[in-house]
Amino acid sequence: MMDEIDRKIVAATQEGLPLVKRPYHAIAEGLDLTAAQVMTRLERMIANGIIRRIGVVPNHYALGLAANGMTVWDLDDGAARELGRKVGHLDYVSHCYLRPRHRPVWPYNLFAMVHGQTRDEVEEKAARIAELVGPACYARDILYSTRILKKTGLRIAA
Repeated sequence: MMDEIDRKIVAATQEGLPLVKRPYHAIAEGLDLTAAQVMTRLERMIANGIIRRIGVVPNHYALGLAANGMTVWDLDDGAARELGRKVGHLDYVSHCYLRPRHRPVWPYNLFAMVHGQTRDEVEEKAARIAELVGPACYARDILYSTRILKKTGLRIAA
């Protein structure tokens, strides 16, 4: 359960952490708390499932990565979990996850987001993934982003 202080912390962070060297200290100062209190409460909210995670949400276009492709893979079910771990650990994959197929329309069960400056760069990275997954892959494709979607997390009123 969230109390009034938890709600204030969420309200203070829901637009993102301050871009300063010590963001939790800056939040604490604005709420008349200590940084330790802010961090402890955030950790508790994560542990209790109130907050799923705290992470970076970069604007890839602003970073010069104009080609953003969700690579999709139809992998052998017996190998998908282990291969998904390997793909997810590649330094050029920002996120990777398994999802159920919806045949006959959608045969893919592994998704891996790849970013690059050009589509050729994304395709080269996808080719490296194809080498990694090898014969366990029956089909693959790349779905390119055409616009930025607004990414937001938990929103509550202060």
